[in-house]
Amino acid sequence: MYHLPHFKANYPNDVFAFMQAHPFITLCGCSPEGWPVATHIPVLIEKRSETIFLTGHVMRNQLHTLAYEANNKVLAIFQGPESYVSAAWYSPPAVASTWNYMVVHASGIIRFLDDAGLYQLLVRQTRYFEGTANSTADVEKMPADYVKENMKAIVAFEIEVTQCNHVFKLSQNKDEESFQSVVGHLKTGNATQQALANEMLKIKIQSAK
Repeated sequence: MYHLPHFKANYPNDVFAFMQAHPFITLCGCSPEGWPVATHIPVLIEKRSETIFLTGHVMRNQLHTLAYEANNKVLAIFQGPESYVSAAWYSPPAVASTWNYMVVHASGIIRFLDDAGLYQLLVRQTRYFEGTANSTADVEKMPADYVKENMKAIVAFEIEVTQCNHVFKLSQNKDEESFQSVVGHLKTGNATQQALANEMLKIKIQSAK
């Protein structure tokens, strides 16, 4: 990840809000043999005082789980909308094409939780993503034997985030005409491109304040 001042969030809380809006992460680690590993999972994101914590669960006895057990330093990647940006959209167009995207890298220390912690996580996680405790999918409404049996296959974890870096590359370095042209082209694209255009306009408004 590179760092350029104009590709940063306007406010620190914008990064935390972005993480909460994109909770399906890529969790990366390193095996004892030095090979990179990764898995893709949803997490809960919360602040305790000023420290960010991520909680989730993974399958037991997988390559990534064994790697996290051997090396507790991990990287969580939060990915937002992204799209190719053609140089033909610029004014003048005699520059290189590029890619606009939003991403956060959260490095930290992972620790595994006991069965009580796993159960509490499953309750919290299900209620968060269901949006209610009244859902028929609520863990506490499921048969206890079914939950207990399935818990044997997974293990909960908690990551204390020690460093957080981000890139919100949204054409902030372009002139106004080029910026608006990129937004206009993205708005005619697919849902992801339209979402990216909205993020570009949002950060533009914030920068003008």
